[in-house]
Order: sequence, then C-alpha cells, then structure tokens
Amino acid sequence: MSVRRYRCTLAYDGTAYHGWQVQPQHRTIQGDCERVLRELSGHRIRVEASGRTDTGVHARGQVAHFDWPLPARPATKLWLGMNALLPPDIRVSAGRAVPSTFHARFSATGKEYRYFIHNAEPVPPDVRLYRLPVRDPLDVPAMRAAAAVLQGHHDFAAFAANPNREQDGTQRTLTELRITQRGPLILIRARGDGFLYKMVRSLAGFLIRVGRGELRPEETQTILESRVRTARVPTAPPQGLFLWQVYYRPTSNPK
Repeated sequence: MSVRRYRCTLAYDGTAYHGWQVQPQHRTIQGDCERVLRELSGHRIRVEASGRTDTGVHARGQVAHFDWPLPARPATKLWLGMNALLPPDIRVSAGRAVPSTFHARFSATGKEYRYFIHNAEPVPPDVRLYRLPVRDPLDVPAMRAAAAVLQGHHDFAAFAANPNREQDGTQRTLTELRITQRGPLILIRARGDGFLYKMVRSLAGFLIRVGRGELRPEETQTILESRVRTARVPTAPPQGLFLWQVYYRPTSNPK
C-alpha cells in the first residue's frame, strides 16, 4: 500500500503549550497533532512543521506535512476529522495531498512573522494574551529608522539567542521589517528567507528599546556589525509573536 503525503496549514493559540516540538511531560502543538492522527489512523504518524515555535508563541499560518499510511482519504474529510478531535485552540485551516518530495521545512522559501504591541493602558482583556503591553509611549519614527538599517542581507548573530549553534550560519536576508501604528496597536512585520533562534523576538526587543529612547537608531549598525549578542538586544516576551505565513514556490503553495 502506498503512503500518501498530506500538507496542512495550522492556526493555533500557543498560550497553553510548550511550543511546537514534542516534549516529555509537556503539552505541545506537535504532540496534540500526532495524538489526533494516531486516533484517526491507529498508527504513529510523525508531523513535520516548517519550523518550531517557542512556548507561548502563536501561529496563523504554520505549515506541516505528514505521511498517511492508510488508503488515501479526501483532504477535506481528513481535516474535518482532525478538527473534531483537536482542542479548540488548534485548527487545521487548509490542506491538500502533495508529492512525496514536498517538505514543510526544506521546501519553504521564506516566512513572515508579526509581533503585536499594545502601547497604552489599560490592556483590553481580549488581547492580553496576543499583544505585548508597553506602557511608555514609543517613538515609532525612531523604530522605523532602526528597522531600515536591519533590512537586507546581514549577519544577524547579534540578534540570535544561540548564534554559535546555528548549523547554517547566522547570515539571513530580511526582505521586509516594517512598523505600522494604528491607535494603540503597533505592529512589527518581519519577512525573510529564514530566521535564527528567537531572532524575531530579539528584533522586537531591540526596536522597543529604541522606541523607548534607551538606544538611538544610529547604534543599530554598530550592534549589527559587532556580531555579538549583548544585553542591548533583549528577547521580547512570546505572547506578541505570530508565525503569520510560510512561503513556497508557486507550485507548492497551499490551496
């Protein structure tokens, strides 16, 4: 019997989870997805994602794949079955059968993350788990000036939590690092060909410091070129971060 590979797009609220990857004694997104597929198939099925998200980080467009060891099922019925068994804070939003050559991680050409900040008091209860509250007024033009320096192809070792453990090196291309403001909501949008461990949260933490006036935009280039992680680049808390979208070549894009 041939194995059929399926690809799905997942949205989840990461508040109650210890990130994506299966961990003993901890609840994770991957663990819940694999548990549900085992209930549906009677087999242990490995679910591979485009990348791991950390504890408390959310996703709107995480992409994953798995190999179904039973006769092929219509994708729609498979997603309905998964959603019926998954907890309400994880949902399969789309998916389809794909060639066996597709890999959620290695076939990806880029990702987009979004970091949400609530720059006012009080924080509305319905967004407290999805936006970072920052009480001090932020200087958005200064943040934009710093973000402009960070766009492009650079060595981002100074913005990685563990730069010495990056197997593919620390050079990445940020095709977009844009900051928009709408009332109390400040949104940092980061899009690139790949991201280092906790890189987006590090970028957010740095830009927030610039917005508070603790660092000047002119210091950005010096920090970037130092390639050394220091306390000047803090890691922002996880609740404001969403994996927004994963990009693939046009023939691989989800329907």
